[in-house]
Amino acid sequence: MTKFGVIKERKNPPDRRVVFSPDGLKSVVTKFPQASFIVEPSHVRVFDDSEYEKAGFTVSDDLSDCDVLLGVKEVPIAALLPNKKYFFFSHTIKKQTYNRDLLKAILEKNIELYDHEVIVGQHGFRLIGFGKYAGIVGTYNGFRAWGLKFNSFTLPKAETLNDQKALESELSKIKLPNIKIVLTGNGKVGGGAKEILDAMNIRQVAVDEYLNATFDEPVYVQIDVLDYNKRKDGRTIDKSDFYTNPQEYEGDFMRFAEVSDMYIAGHFFGDGAPYIFTREDAKSEDFNIKLVADISCDIDGPVATTIRSSTIADPIYGYNPQTETETDVTDPNAIGVMAVDNLPCELPKDASTGFGDMFLEHVIPAFFNDDKDGILERARMTKDGKLTERYSYLQDYVEGKE
Repeated sequence: MTKFGVIKERKNPPDRRVVFSPDGLKSVVTKFPQASFIVEPSHVRVFDDSEYEKAGFTVSDDLSDCDVLLGVKEVPIAALLPNKKYFFFSHTIKKQTYNRDLLKAILEKNIELYDHEVIVGQHGFRLIGFGKYAGIVGTYNGFRAWGLKFNSFTLPKAETLNDQKALESELSKIKLPNIKIVLTGNGKVGGGAKEILDAMNIRQVAVDEYLNATFDEPVYVQIDVLDYNKRKDGRTIDKSDFYTNPQEYEGDFMRFAEVSDMYIAGHFFGDGAPYIFTREDAKSEDFNIKLVADISCDIDGPVATTIRSSTIADPIYGYNPQTETETDVTDPNAIGVMAVDNLPCELPKDASTGFGDMFLEHVIPAFFNDDKDGILERARMTKDGKLTERYSYLQDYVEGKE
């Protein structure tokens, strides 16, 4: 028997997401009767305590009997229970200074930490995450920003709507001009963005057609890394060459920027890859993009217009390419920027349900099959008060030497 605890989210600003919905927990215990759950009460969570009780689960402040504790965001140091296994996004694997003390405390309290971000398959690809929902909400927010920038239509904030269907229903009421939309990314984020574009019945076109034809309706193109990067020596090899030798490539996005009105950034940006567009690119008279929905949200990085992240409360700002400074989004010279960095929080019900589905598929079985696929082994960052070998590179960070 493994006893799991679903913990209350304590980070500020409050996060309403949870690893498992009430129905999600029912699915787990149906498939794995040797699993049991206690749910810590929460006034913030998108599902009420009563919904868990109705589904047959104990809601209690006492999690001392649980073996494994499941959360979403970082757990405050004071709330950490010693000698437990914890799952949450720790934001430490890139040596983030603001969480150094958290990782130190985890080691001191003899906690086994499993970070959602490093739950990966044998080939290193992430198995669970909220990326799809970032794509869905980010794309909705992009269209909401377009309406605000050009004063052409109004959409309610995503956080006021119940689920993806409600977002799609609101989008079905707006009329877009004949704009061209370019989407980078083919992963979970890009997939979520594509779901929204397809739900809006915006026609998807191929790269050549997109670059060369004009249309009497809105259209979009979804492009992959070899569409917007090219080898400096002119050769075309394959995607794995790009990932292995990013320094041999230069950006080729300007051919899209010249003909696009809106850009949805849903790609993963790897170290050493060329920037997608630079501040100099954005100054060019040929740069036609008027609005950027930057779901990837790397500050002052590959998408040059993203000079800061924005917030759910205040999601949109303007970027003046000539002065390289922030300005009012309605300024005719401004490129509109939507760069909210916690988008899935705006769709907590759908995001939680989808996350739980992935967690049940990929992680829960590992507790009952001796971790035969190495899922837990790869994601375990700490054990017996020490960093595991895979994460030993964090030792200097923990000791404050870097």
